[in-house]
Amino acid sequence: MPSTPTLPMPPRLSALQVLACGAMIVTLSMGIRHGFGLWLQPITQAQGWTRETFSFALAIQNLSWGIFGIFAGMAADRFGAFRVLVAGAVAYALGLTGMALSTTSLGFALTTGVLIGAAQAGTTYAVVYGVIGRQIPAEKRSWAMGVAAAAGSFGQFLMVPVEGWLISHVGWQQALLFLAVGVLLITPLALGLREPGFAGGQAPAREQTIAQALREAFRYRSFQLLMAGYFVCGFQVVFIGVHMPSYLKDNGLSPQVASYALALIGLFNVIGTYAAGALGQRLAKRHILAFIYFARAAVIAVFLIVPLSPMSVYVFSAVMGMLWLSTVPPTNAVVAQIFGVAHMSMLGGFIFFSHQIGSFMGVWLGGVLYDQTGSYDIVWYLAIALGVFAGLINLPVRETPIARAPQRVEAAA
Repeated sequence: MPSTPTLPMPPRLSALQVLACGAMIVTLSMGIRHGFGLWLQPITQAQGWTRETFSFALAIQNLSWGIFGIFAGMAADRFGAFRVLVAGAVAYALGLTGMALSTTSLGFALTTGVLIGAAQAGTTYAVVYGVIGRQIPAEKRSWAMGVAAAAGSFGQFLMVPVEGWLISHVGWQQALLFLAVGVLLITPLALGLREPGFAGGQAPAREQTIAQALREAFRYRSFQLLMAGYFVCGFQVVFIGVHMPSYLKDNGLSPQVASYALALIGLFNVIGTYAAGALGQRLAKRHILAFIYFARAAVIAVFLIVPLSPMSVYVFSAVMGMLWLSTVPPTNAVVAQIFGVAHMSMLGGFIFFSHQIGSFMGVWLGGVLYDQTGSYDIVWYLAIALGVFAGLINLPVRETPIARAPQRVEAAA
Protein backbone atom coordinates (compact mmCIF):
# COMPACT_ATOMS: atom_id res chain seq x y z
CA MET A 1 0.00 0.00 0.00
CA PRO A 2 1.60 3.31 -1.07
CA SER A 3 2.42 5.73 1.74
CA THR A 4 0.67 9.08 1.96
CA PRO A 5 2.97 11.82 0.57
CA THR A 6 4.24 14.33 3.06
CA LEU A 7 3.02 17.85 2.33
CA PRO A 8 5.83 20.41 2.05
CA MET A 9 6.11 22.87 4.92
CA PRO A 10 6.26 26.53 3.84
CA PRO A 11 8.80 28.80 5.54
CA ARG A 12 7.68 30.33 8.83
CA LEU A 13 7.60 33.91 10.03
CA SER A 14 9.54 34.71 13.17
CA ALA A 15 7.62 34.11 16.38
CA LEU A 16 8.47 37.61 17.62
CA GLN A 17 7.06 39.22 14.49
CA VAL A 18 3.86 37.16 14.60
CA LEU A 19 3.25 37.83 18.28
CA ALA A 20 4.14 41.53 18.17
CA CYS A 21 1.96 42.37 15.16
CA GLY A 22 -0.83 40.00 16.17
CA ALA A 23 -0.88 41.33 19.72
CA MET A 24 -1.07 44.98 18.62
CA ILE A 25 -3.88 44.20 16.17
CA VAL A 26 -5.91 42.45 18.86
CA THR A 27 -5.13 45.27 21.30
CA LEU A 28 -6.69 47.83 18.95
CA SER A 29 -9.63 45.77 17.81
CA MET A 30 -10.63 44.32 21.17
CA GLY A 31 -9.67 47.43 23.13
CA ILE A 32 -12.11 49.62 21.20
CA ARG A 33 -14.81 47.00 21.36
CA HIS A 34 -14.57 46.53 25.13
CA GLY A 35 -15.53 50.15 25.75
CA PHE A 36 -18.83 50.21 23.87
CA GLY A 37 -20.79 49.97 27.13
CA LEU A 38 -19.58 53.49 27.95
CA TRP A 39 -21.67 54.82 25.05
CA LEU A 40 -24.98 53.27 26.20
CA GLN A 41 -26.24 56.19 28.24
CA PRO A 42 -24.76 59.07 26.18
CA ILE A 43 -26.25 57.72 22.95
CA THR A 44 -29.64 56.71 24.32
CA GLN A 45 -30.04 60.05 26.08
CA ALA A 46 -28.95 62.07 23.04
CA GLN A 47 -31.14 60.11 20.60
CA GLY A 48 -34.10 59.50 22.89
CA TRP A 49 -33.78 55.72 22.52
CA THR A 50 -34.42 52.98 25.07
CA ARG A 51 -31.66 50.76 26.38
CA GLU A 52 -33.22 47.92 24.39
CA THR A 53 -32.50 49.84 21.15
CA PHE A 54 -28.83 50.19 22.02
CA SER A 55 -28.63 46.64 23.36
CA PHE A 56 -30.25 45.22 20.22
CA ALA A 57 -27.63 46.91 18.01
CA LEU A 58 -24.84 45.49 20.19
CA ALA A 59 -26.56 42.11 20.10
CA ILE A 60 -26.64 42.26 16.30
CA GLN A 61 -22.97 43.23 16.38
CA ASN A 62 -22.09 40.11 18.30
CA LEU A 63 -24.21 37.91 16.05
CA SER A 64 -22.75 39.54 12.94
CA TRP A 65 -19.27 38.98 14.32
CA GLY A 66 -20.05 35.32 14.76
CA ILE A 67 -21.60 34.84 11.31
CA PHE A 68 -18.93 36.76 9.43
CA GLY A 69 -16.28 35.11 11.57
CA ILE A 70 -16.96 31.81 9.79
CA PHE A 71 -16.36 33.35 6.38
CA ALA A 72 -13.44 35.47 7.59
CA GLY A 73 -11.84 32.28 8.89
CA MET A 74 -12.42 30.51 5.57
CA ALA A 75 -10.96 33.45 3.66
CA ALA A 76 -7.93 33.67 5.97
CA ASP A 77 -7.27 29.93 5.57
CA ARG A 78 -7.62 30.24 1.80
CA PHE A 79 -5.99 33.59 0.98
CA GLY A 80 -3.99 34.42 4.11
CA ALA A 81 -4.71 36.72 7.03
CA PHE A 82 -3.32 39.93 5.49
CA ARG A 83 -6.18 40.59 3.07
CA VAL A 84 -8.82 39.79 5.67
CA LEU A 85 -7.22 42.09 8.25
CA VAL A 86 -7.05 45.04 5.84
CA ALA A 87 -10.70 44.61 4.82
CA GLY A 88 -11.66 44.32 8.47
CA ALA A 89 -9.81 47.52 9.43
CA VAL A 90 -11.57 49.54 6.72
CA ALA A 91 -14.97 48.12 7.72
CA TYR A 92 -14.23 48.94 11.38
CA ALA A 93 -13.48 52.57 10.56
CA LEU A 94 -16.65 52.90 8.50
CA GLY A 95 -18.72 51.23 11.21
CA LEU A 96 -17.45 53.54 13.96
CA THR A 97 -18.19 56.52 11.73
CA GLY A 98 -21.71 55.22 11.19
CA MET A 99 -22.12 54.65 14.93
CA ALA A 100 -21.29 58.32 15.49
CA LEU A 101 -23.50 59.76 12.74
CA SER A 102 -26.56 57.47 12.67
CA THR A 103 -29.78 59.27 13.58
CA THR A 104 -32.20 56.34 13.26
CA SER A 105 -32.34 53.05 15.12
CA LEU A 106 -32.15 51.18 11.79
CA GLY A 107 -29.01 53.02 10.69
CA PHE A 108 -27.51 52.48 14.12
CA ALA A 109 -28.23 48.75 13.96
CA LEU A 110 -26.73 48.41 10.47
CA THR A 111 -23.51 50.29 11.27
CA THR A 112 -22.93 49.56 14.95
CA GLY A 113 -24.40 46.10 14.55
CA VAL A 114 -23.77 44.53 11.17
CA LEU A 115 -20.76 46.49 9.91
CA ILE A 116 -18.71 46.65 13.11
CA GLY A 117 -19.53 43.01 13.79
CA ALA A 118 -18.18 42.03 10.36
CA ALA A 119 -15.11 44.17 11.00
CA GLN A 120 -14.41 42.47 14.32
CA ALA A 121 -14.65 39.09 12.60
CA GLY A 122 -11.78 40.09 10.35
CA THR A 123 -9.54 41.72 12.95
CA THR A 124 -9.66 39.53 16.08
CA TYR A 125 -8.89 36.08 17.39
CA ALA A 126 -10.02 33.65 14.67
CA VAL A 127 -7.84 35.31 12.02
CA VAL A 128 -4.84 36.06 14.25
CA TYR A 129 -4.95 32.62 15.88
CA GLY A 130 -4.90 30.99 12.47
CA VAL A 131 -1.56 32.66 11.79
CA ILE A 132 -0.27 31.68 15.24
CA GLY A 133 -1.37 28.09 14.71
CA ARG A 134 0.45 27.83 11.38
CA GLN A 135 3.55 29.82 12.32
CA ILE A 136 4.24 28.81 15.94
CA PRO A 137 5.43 25.25 16.74
CA ALA A 138 2.91 23.03 18.56
CA GLU A 139 4.99 22.90 21.75
CA LYS A 140 4.62 26.69 22.14
CA ARG A 141 1.20 27.19 20.54
CA SER A 142 -0.96 27.38 23.67
CA TRP A 143 1.49 29.81 25.27
CA ALA A 144 1.52 31.99 22.13
CA MET A 145 -2.26 32.08 22.04
CA GLY A 146 -2.20 33.17 25.67
CA VAL A 147 0.11 36.04 24.73
CA ALA A 148 -2.27 37.20 21.97
CA ALA A 149 -5.30 36.94 24.26
CA ALA A 150 -3.42 38.85 26.96
CA ALA A 151 -2.80 41.59 24.40
CA GLY A 152 -6.52 41.92 23.83
CA SER A 153 -6.98 42.25 27.57
CA PHE A 154 -4.26 44.87 27.77
CA GLY A 155 -6.13 46.68 25.02
CA GLN A 156 -9.16 46.83 27.29
CA PHE A 157 -7.06 48.17 30.16
CA LEU A 158 -5.44 50.72 27.85
CA MET A 159 -8.37 51.75 25.68
CA VAL A 160 -11.37 51.88 28.03
CA PRO A 161 -10.03 54.79 30.14
CA VAL A 162 -8.99 56.53 26.91
CA GLU A 163 -12.50 56.10 25.52
CA GLY A 164 -14.03 57.38 28.76
CA TRP A 165 -11.70 60.38 28.66
CA LEU A 166 -12.59 61.11 25.02
CA ILE A 167 -16.32 60.96 25.73
CA SER A 168 -16.03 63.38 28.65
CA HIS A 169 -13.69 65.83 26.89
CA VAL A 170 -14.71 65.89 23.21
CA GLY A 171 -18.19 64.35 23.28
CA TRP A 172 -19.40 60.88 22.36
CA GLN A 173 -19.61 61.55 18.60
CA GLN A 174 -16.13 63.01 18.20
CA ALA A 175 -14.75 60.21 20.38
CA LEU A 176 -16.06 57.63 17.93
CA LEU A 177 -14.59 59.53 14.96
CA PHE A 178 -11.17 59.60 16.65
CA LEU A 179 -11.39 55.85 17.16
CA ALA A 180 -12.37 55.38 13.51
CA VAL A 181 -9.06 56.94 12.47
CA GLY A 182 -7.06 55.02 15.08
CA VAL A 183 -8.35 51.60 14.06
CA LEU A 184 -6.82 52.03 10.60
CA LEU A 185 -3.43 51.36 12.22
CA ILE A 186 -4.36 47.69 11.85
CA THR A 187 -3.54 47.95 8.12
CA PRO A 188 0.24 48.51 8.43
CA LEU A 189 0.41 46.03 11.33
CA ALA A 190 -1.17 43.38 9.09
CA LEU A 191 1.94 43.48 6.90
CA GLY A 192 3.74 41.60 9.65
CA LEU A 193 1.30 38.68 9.30
CA ARG A 194 1.77 38.06 5.57
CA GLU A 195 2.54 34.36 5.49
CA PRO A 196 5.01 32.99 2.93
CA GLY A 197 2.80 29.96 2.27
CA PHE A 198 0.10 32.23 0.82
CA ALA A 199 2.31 33.97 -1.75
CA GLY A 200 0.33 35.01 -4.80
CA GLY A 201 -2.97 34.38 -3.03
CA GLN A 202 -2.53 30.60 -3.20
CA ALA A 203 -3.27 28.45 -0.17
CA PRO A 204 -0.75 25.79 0.90
CA ALA A 205 -1.53 22.15 0.04
CA ARG A 206 -3.90 20.50 2.53
CA GLU A 207 -4.96 16.99 3.49
CA GLN A 208 -8.69 17.89 3.64
CA THR A 209 -11.20 19.98 1.77
CA ILE A 210 -13.33 22.51 3.65
CA ALA A 211 -16.32 20.17 3.44
CA GLN A 212 -14.32 17.23 4.80
CA ALA A 213 -12.99 19.31 7.68
CA LEU A 214 -16.46 20.55 8.59
CA ARG A 215 -18.06 17.10 8.48
CA GLU A 216 -15.32 15.73 10.68
CA ALA A 217 -15.57 18.51 13.26
CA PHE A 218 -19.34 18.66 13.59
CA ARG A 219 -19.62 14.90 14.02
CA TYR A 220 -17.04 14.96 16.81
CA ARG A 221 -18.53 15.13 20.29
CA SER A 222 -15.77 17.21 21.82
CA PHE A 223 -16.19 19.91 19.17
CA GLN A 224 -19.89 20.10 20.03
CA LEU A 225 -19.11 20.44 23.73
CA LEU A 226 -16.56 23.19 23.10
CA MET A 227 -19.14 25.10 21.06
CA ALA A 228 -21.72 24.79 23.86
CA GLY A 229 -19.23 26.01 26.46
CA TYR A 230 -18.24 28.97 24.32
CA PHE A 231 -21.92 29.99 24.08
CA VAL A 232 -21.87 30.50 27.84
CA CYS A 233 -18.63 32.46 27.68
CA GLY A 234 -20.18 34.90 25.24
CA PHE A 235 -23.36 35.29 27.27
CA GLN A 236 -21.49 36.14 30.46
CA VAL A 237 -18.75 38.48 29.28
CA VAL A 238 -20.83 40.57 26.87
CA PHE A 239 -23.70 41.01 29.32
CA ILE A 240 -21.24 42.20 31.96
CA GLY A 241 -19.16 44.31 29.58
CA VAL A 242 -22.14 46.18 28.09
CA HIS A 243 -24.59 46.40 31.00
CA MET A 244 -22.40 46.65 34.09
CA PRO A 245 -21.71 50.41 33.65
CA SER A 246 -25.46 51.09 33.66
CA TYR A 247 -26.06 48.59 36.47
CA LEU A 248 -23.55 50.44 38.64
CA LYS A 249 -24.95 53.86 37.79
CA ASP A 250 -28.50 52.64 38.53
CA ASN A 251 -27.25 51.70 41.99
CA GLY A 252 -25.82 55.12 42.68
CA LEU A 253 -22.16 54.65 41.73
CA SER A 254 -20.34 57.20 39.61
CA PRO A 255 -19.46 56.64 35.92
CA GLN A 256 -15.78 56.65 36.88
CA VAL A 257 -16.33 53.49 38.91
CA ALA A 258 -17.60 51.74 35.76
CA SER A 259 -14.65 52.95 33.69
CA TYR A 260 -12.17 51.76 36.30
CA ALA A 261 -14.06 48.46 36.64
CA LEU A 262 -13.83 47.70 32.92
CA ALA A 263 -10.19 48.73 32.92
CA LEU A 264 -9.47 46.41 35.86
CA ILE A 265 -11.12 43.53 34.01
CA GLY A 266 -8.76 44.19 31.13
CA LEU A 267 -5.70 44.54 33.34
CA PHE A 268 -6.25 41.36 35.30
CA ASN A 269 -7.23 39.44 32.20
CA VAL A 270 -3.71 40.06 30.91
CA ILE A 271 -2.63 37.81 33.77
CA GLY A 272 -5.50 35.37 33.40
CA THR A 273 -5.21 34.78 29.67
CA TYR A 274 -1.45 34.48 29.77
CA ALA A 275 -1.69 32.03 32.66
CA ALA A 276 -4.36 29.98 30.87
CA GLY A 277 -2.19 29.76 27.76
CA ALA A 278 0.93 28.83 29.71
CA LEU A 279 -0.88 26.26 31.86
CA GLY A 280 -2.34 24.75 28.69
CA GLN A 281 1.16 23.51 27.84
CA ARG A 282 1.22 21.48 31.08
CA LEU A 283 -2.33 20.69 32.22
CA ALA A 284 -5.41 19.21 30.58
CA LYS A 285 -7.12 22.10 28.84
CA ARG A 286 -10.58 20.71 29.61
CA HIS A 287 -9.81 21.02 33.31
CA ILE A 288 -8.66 24.61 32.85
CA LEU A 289 -11.90 25.45 31.01
CA ALA A 290 -14.11 23.73 33.59
CA PHE A 291 -12.38 25.61 36.41
CA ILE A 292 -12.86 28.96 34.63
CA TYR A 293 -16.60 28.45 34.15
CA PHE A 294 -17.20 27.17 37.69
CA ALA A 295 -15.18 30.07 39.10
CA ARG A 296 -17.16 32.63 37.09
CA ALA A 297 -20.42 31.30 38.52
CA ALA A 298 -19.05 31.54 42.05
CA VAL A 299 -17.64 35.04 41.59
CA ILE A 300 -20.91 36.43 40.18
CA ALA A 301 -22.87 34.85 43.04
CA VAL A 302 -20.62 36.45 45.65
CA PHE A 303 -20.80 39.83 43.86
CA LEU A 304 -24.61 39.79 44.09
CA ILE A 305 -24.60 38.75 47.75
CA VAL A 306 -22.17 41.30 49.21
CA PRO A 307 -23.17 44.98 49.63
CA LEU A 308 -22.46 46.98 46.47
CA SER A 309 -19.67 49.56 46.84
CA PRO A 310 -16.77 50.83 44.74
CA MET A 311 -14.47 48.39 46.55
CA SER A 312 -16.73 45.38 45.91
CA VAL A 313 -16.93 46.39 42.25
CA TYR A 314 -13.15 46.63 41.96
CA VAL A 315 -12.59 43.27 43.65
CA PHE A 316 -15.23 41.66 41.43
CA SER A 317 -13.66 43.21 38.33
CA ALA A 318 -10.16 42.05 39.25
CA VAL A 319 -11.23 38.46 39.93
CA MET A 320 -13.57 38.31 36.94
CA GLY A 321 -10.77 39.79 34.85
CA MET A 322 -8.61 36.78 35.65
CA LEU A 323 -11.37 34.63 34.12
CA TRP A 324 -12.57 36.97 31.36
CA LEU A 325 -10.96 35.84 28.10
CA SER A 326 -8.92 33.08 29.68
CA THR A 327 -11.21 30.60 27.90
CA VAL A 328 -9.83 31.69 24.53
CA PRO A 329 -6.31 30.15 24.52
CA PRO A 330 -7.26 26.69 25.82
CA THR A 331 -10.35 26.45 23.59
CA ASN A 332 -8.48 27.32 20.41
CA ALA A 333 -5.48 25.21 21.43
CA VAL A 334 -7.76 22.19 21.88
CA VAL A 335 -9.21 22.73 18.40
CA ALA A 336 -5.71 22.84 16.91
CA GLN A 337 -4.64 19.83 18.97
CA ILE A 338 -7.60 17.72 17.82
CA PHE A 339 -7.94 18.74 14.17
CA GLY A 340 -4.60 20.29 13.19
CA VAL A 341 -4.00 23.82 11.90
CA ALA A 342 -4.85 23.67 8.19
CA HIS A 343 -8.45 24.82 8.72
CA MET A 344 -7.98 26.34 12.14
CA SER A 345 -9.31 29.83 11.37
CA MET A 346 -12.49 28.36 9.90
CA LEU A 347 -13.09 25.92 12.77
CA GLY A 348 -12.26 28.66 15.24
CA GLY A 349 -14.83 30.80 13.43
CA PHE A 350 -17.54 28.20 13.98
CA ILE A 351 -16.63 27.84 17.65
CA PHE A 352 -16.73 31.62 17.96
CA PHE A 353 -20.10 31.75 16.19
CA SER A 354 -21.51 29.82 19.14
CA HIS A 355 -19.81 32.35 21.46
CA GLN A 356 -21.50 35.18 19.63
CA ILE A 357 -24.95 33.61 19.78
CA GLY A 358 -24.41 33.61 23.53
CA SER A 359 -23.22 37.23 23.32
CA PHE A 360 -26.36 38.17 21.41
CA MET A 361 -28.54 36.58 24.06
CA GLY A 362 -26.62 38.12 26.96
CA VAL A 363 -26.62 41.70 25.72
CA TRP A 364 -30.14 41.61 24.27
CA LEU A 365 -31.77 39.92 27.26
CA GLY A 366 -30.02 42.43 29.49
CA GLY A 367 -31.78 45.28 27.71
CA VAL A 368 -35.15 43.55 27.30
CA LEU A 369 -35.45 42.29 30.86
CA TYR A 370 -34.26 45.60 32.29
CA ASP A 371 -36.92 47.49 30.34
CA GLN A 372 -39.58 44.99 31.46
CA THR A 373 -38.61 44.55 35.11
CA GLY A 374 -36.43 47.57 35.92
CA SER A 375 -33.67 45.20 37.07
CA TYR A 376 -30.82 43.05 35.76
CA ASP A 377 -31.34 40.36 38.43
CA ILE A 378 -32.76 37.65 36.16
CA VAL A 379 -29.83 37.89 33.75
CA TRP A 380 -27.31 37.75 36.59
CA TYR A 381 -28.94 34.53 37.81
CA LEU A 382 -28.88 33.08 34.29
CA ALA A 383 -25.17 33.85 34.08
CA ILE A 384 -24.56 31.86 37.27
CA ALA A 385 -26.57 28.84 36.13
CA LEU A 386 -24.93 28.80 32.70
CA GLY A 387 -21.48 28.95 34.29
CA VAL A 388 -22.16 25.74 36.19
CA PHE A 389 -23.52 24.11 33.02
CA ALA A 390 -20.43 25.09 30.99
CA GLY A 391 -18.07 23.78 33.65
CA LEU A 392 -19.76 20.40 33.61
CA ILE A 393 -19.82 19.93 29.84
CA ASN A 394 -16.14 20.79 29.38
CA LEU A 395 -15.00 17.95 31.66
CA PRO A 396 -15.57 15.11 29.11
CA VAL A 397 -13.81 16.89 26.21
CA ARG A 398 -11.16 14.66 24.55
CA GLU A 399 -7.98 16.49 23.58
CA THR A 400 -6.09 13.79 21.67
CA PRO A 401 -5.60 14.22 17.90
CA ILE A 402 -8.44 12.74 15.92
CA ALA A 403 -7.80 9.44 14.13
CA ARG A 404 -8.10 10.35 10.47
CA ALA A 405 -8.23 8.00 7.50
CA PRO A 406 -6.49 9.14 4.27
CA GLN A 407 -8.84 11.34 2.28
CA ARG A 408 -8.88 12.46 -1.31
CA VAL A 409 -8.32 16.19 -1.58
CA GLU A 410 -9.65 18.21 -4.48
CA ALA A 411 -7.44 20.83 -6.07
CA ALA A 412 -9.78 23.62 -5.08
CA ALA A 413 -9.62 22.78 -1.36
